[in-house]
Amino acid sequence: MRICPEIPKAKNPAVVSQQAAEERDNNKNLQQVTDGVDITYYTDPLCCWSWALEPQWRKLLNKFSGKIHWNYCMGGLIPDWNNYNDPVNSVTRPIQMGPVWMHAGQLSGRPIEHNIWMKDPPASSYPACIAVKCAQLQSAEAADRYLIMLRETCMLKGINIARESTLMDVAESLAEETPDFNLNTFGENLKNDTGLEAFRKDLQQVQYLKINRFPTLIFRRPQQASLIITGYQPFSVLVNAIQQMSPEL
Repeated sequence: MRICPEIPKAKNPAVVSQQAAEERDNNKNLQQVTDGVDITYYTDPLCCWSWALEPQWRKLLNKFSGKIHWNYCMGGLIPDWNNYNDPVNSVTRPIQMGPVWMHAGQLSGRPIEHNIWMKDPPASSYPACIAVKCAQLQSAEAADRYLIMLRETCMLKGINIARESTLMDVAESLAEETPDFNLNTFGENLKNDTGLEAFRKDLQQVQYLKINRFPTLIFRRPQQASLIITGYQPFSVLVNAIQQMSPEL
């Protein structure tokens, strides 16, 4: 996966750094923390490499539980197939995405239903991104669980998550297992501009930082240079990033 432009390389070839002052200005709307490490995870429900990274990500959250702060930013991987072009993987049509998913599964050992791109290809990742933001409006925990369930629906079951009916079905399942999650509020925010506006803010952030590959994780700490990791990486690379930011953790 490519490193985002305008960010110089750091000690680890998978990690690059940028001046902390500039990063704070670029991301003034992000959560401000006074201690620990803050991670912004730029991803997309249809990102197969984020699916591949999931075990490492969960292991990282468990290892540094209570010592790091994190949040998701939806990347809008596929606006539609009339405006999608991935020159790195030579993908411009849905059927060409199948081999990319297959490769992600083979490399990571994660099961993935790549045949969806032949049988029932999602027309866009925007609806799913908006749905995740609708869940996030209720709580970070709801967004995290909803994103997991969306990916399982698509990447394990081969169900099209670009459809509103699917998004609501997944939300209904979430409501059944999470009493604090309000299904009616989710549905209202999905239909009105509330979820869309939240997603627009994420897109603005992604475009401003010129993030064009997913997953991308930016590690921040006050008064320090930021670190960015792009693409599928081993667990050791994620740990190394945190230790570079905060050796005492």
